[in-house]
Amino acid sequence: MAPVNEQLEQQGAGGDPAAAEPRREKGGEWCPGSGESGAQPRAAAEEAPGSPGCPGSAAAPEPPEGGWGWVVMLAAMWCNGAVFGIQNSCGVLFVSMLRLFGSPDDKQLVFKTAWVSSLSMGMVFFCSPIVSIFTDLFGCRKVAVIGAAVGFVGLLSSSFVGTIEPLYFTYGILFACGCSFAYQPSLVILGHYFKKRLGLVNGIVTAGSSLFTVSLPFLLRVLIDSVDLFNTLRVLCILMFVLFLAGFTYKPLVPNTKDKEGGKKGKFKLPPAKKICNFSVFKVLSYRIWALGIPTALFGYFVPYVHLMNHVKERFVDSVPEEVLLLCLGITSGVGRLIFGRVADYIPGAKKIYLQVASFFFIGLMSMMIPLCSVFGALIAVCLFMGLFDGCFICIMAPIAFELVGAQDVSQAIGFLLGLMSVPMTVGPPIAGLLRDRLGTYDVAFYLAGVPPLIGGAILCFIPWVHERQKLKERAKPVDGETTEKMLENESTLVSDTTEKPVKELDSGV
Repeated sequence: MAPVNEQLEQQGAGGDPAAAEPRREKGGEWCPGSGESGAQPRAAAEEAPGSPGCPGSAAAPEPPEGGWGWVVMLAAMWCNGAVFGIQNSCGVLFVSMLRLFGSPDDKQLVFKTAWVSSLSMGMVFFCSPIVSIFTDLFGCRKVAVIGAAVGFVGLLSSSFVGTIEPLYFTYGILFACGCSFAYQPSLVILGHYFKKRLGLVNGIVTAGSSLFTVSLPFLLRVLIDSVDLFNTLRVLCILMFVLFLAGFTYKPLVPNTKDKEGGKKGKFKLPPAKKICNFSVFKVLSYRIWALGIPTALFGYFVPYVHLMNHVKERFVDSVPEEVLLLCLGITSGVGRLIFGRVADYIPGAKKIYLQVASFFFIGLMSMMIPLCSVFGALIAVCLFMGLFDGCFICIMAPIAFELVGAQDVSQAIGFLLGLMSVPMTVGPPIAGLLRDRLGTYDVAFYLAGVPPLIGGAILCFIPWVHERQKLKERAKPVDGETTEKMLENESTLVSDTTEKPVKELDSGV
């Protein structure tokens, strides 16, 4: 799985103003904010320093567009690569775990082992809403450094276990939570240093994920064959230690909530709960449909990443380089992000959702075709197409969120969505493993894994129509308000004229 909210800051910096237009009727005129949401009410901006162009506030520092920001960019690139490179290479680790912890008497071995990788990927997304809150409160540097330290401890402790069960906690929860806390600040901090070049910087940072996904499976295979699984996990700890050091480069240019409150009152006081967790995004019908359709589609999404390597070993008796499949997924996923990200710029409004509909259709279709591939070359072709549309699905997550909820609520809207995505991504691979244990083959598991993307894509088809109706209603509200104001103005003018005329007549009579 590749990074999902990698374009958040890019859209916040240069997004369509129409996306935030509906929010104006709630809080008056909008002024640029210093948070990652990109806008705040004028009344709030007067209280918060660092909002340019708003009365009663000092000008916020302009992004330097370089300088130390290039170092931050490289650190964020390493973060994307280390976190998702390890997660996407779980198929190699999965095969090694089966061989190390397996026994002929265990009839649910694949099911139990699949929980390790699926828990890990699921927890990365499950923690996203919490990480968003912590980043707003305490800043990028502290959250990223602590997250990398926790991930390092989880990965290192995973190398000392003797059975599969402790890995559920050390690798599936502790390591994954650390990755989540290290990953999201790497996206937020980019908006502090870049604005005009944010698109270029996001592209470079995203390339880190594809680069590690392409190269890491081959390295893991060599290490596992040479020094076994446990020592391989210890080598991977080096990546997390470098990530720990990289977090110190996230020098904030915009004060976080703790710094603002502490500067005002001398000690930190938590803001109201409504400001910390903004559930108002669920009042938007099109967002609710989106938050239902995406998780529905992802029940089978992560199954190939976990089980494809083992399926190849069972299907093809001859020795084949199964790591090539992950190489194909990684390369075409990066290409898909670049191509479809550019294509999305030419698609207006919520119609961008049709790109995700097409992505889920092809991902589901490719998953169903995996059992039909009788030659290894056919599997390579399937993985090439699957990676391409995986990149398409990922790269337009943030632009769609901006279209549906506006810039003010986009940060937590994506956080909530990632949290909902964690459930199907966690449950899908173990169910596929259970089917493999019961039926002796992965064929039914891959067929069924292709069904949820088709259902989720069908649900998403309703969003453009619903969103267009919402926009028409919101445009009608300001018109009604203006009409009422004009009627009141005309009435007050009429009353003042009628009272002035008797006074003038009385003066002339006297």
